[in-house]
This record gives sequence, structure tokens and C-alpha cells, in this order.
Amino acid sequence: MRSFDLSPLYRATVGFDRVADLMDRALSTDLAQPTYPPYNIEKTDENAYRISIAVAGFCSDELAVELKDGALIVTGRKSEDTTDRTYLHRGIATRAFERRFALADHVKVTGATHEDGMLHLDLVREVPEALKPRRIEIAGPSKAETKQVETVDA
Repeated sequence: MRSFDLSPLYRATVGFDRVADLMDRALSTDLAQPTYPPYNIEKTDENAYRISIAVAGFCSDELAVELKDGALIVTGRKSEDTTDRTYLHRGIATRAFERRFALADHVKVTGATHEDGMLHLDLVREVPEALKPRRIEIAGPSKAETKQVETVDA
């Protein structure tokens, strides 16, 4: 497999670190991408999104959601189980996890809910007025104004 060296991009640009990091992550050949816990990302409106993460076995106190450096970080740490149990089959994974989501500019987290073993994170893209497209009115052809020259009789 071909690997790409993006270091020339880092030294030839200023302020595009985030784009270069994103390309680095996308082109990485690291096959150890985490698959736990499973999640969905859905578009709920033109500028609204929802991330749903399956967190069966975790209570709200064992989950943390943090926004740091343009990344949404969801962590789960199961508290120690002090009861003595004998499992015949243990299929519900309750191992600790950390799941990161890179957020685009102007995307804000508006809420988080935990219900029925699912953690729902609601996001909205709020583009500032200055960056929104705006329509410029085009004026029609203006008629040349004719000025009447006054003559003074001397």
C-alpha cells in the first residue's frame, strides 16, 4: 500500500494544521481503528446532526462528554463491580472506551441524553452571518442625468 508524506504541506502552509491533520487521519494505514462502542451519525435537519452511541451497561455517571480542540470526546469508565458473580456467558461488553469525533468549524453540541442504553448527542452547525451567502442586488442601468446649463445675459 502506498503511504503519503504530508510534511511538505505542514511547512508550506500557515493556519491549515487542522486540514492537514484531517488528511493525515484519513490516509493513515492504521487498521486498529476502534469499533467499540458502535455508533450512528444521522442528519436530522439541514444544519442539525445526531450521534447515537450504544452504551449498554453504562449509567449516566459512568459516561463523560467533552469538547476539546475541535474534537468531541466521549468516554466510558465502568465502576468496579464489587458483587461476586459467576457468568455462564458474558456478551455485554462493559470495558472502558474513548470515542473521538472531529467536528467541523461552527458545529456546536446542543445537548446529550442517555436513555435505553443509548447516548444521544445533538449537534447543530451555526454559520455566522458574515460567512453566510448573501444576495447582492444589481441596479439597473441609470439614465444619464441631463443638467441644464443656465446662461446669464451680460
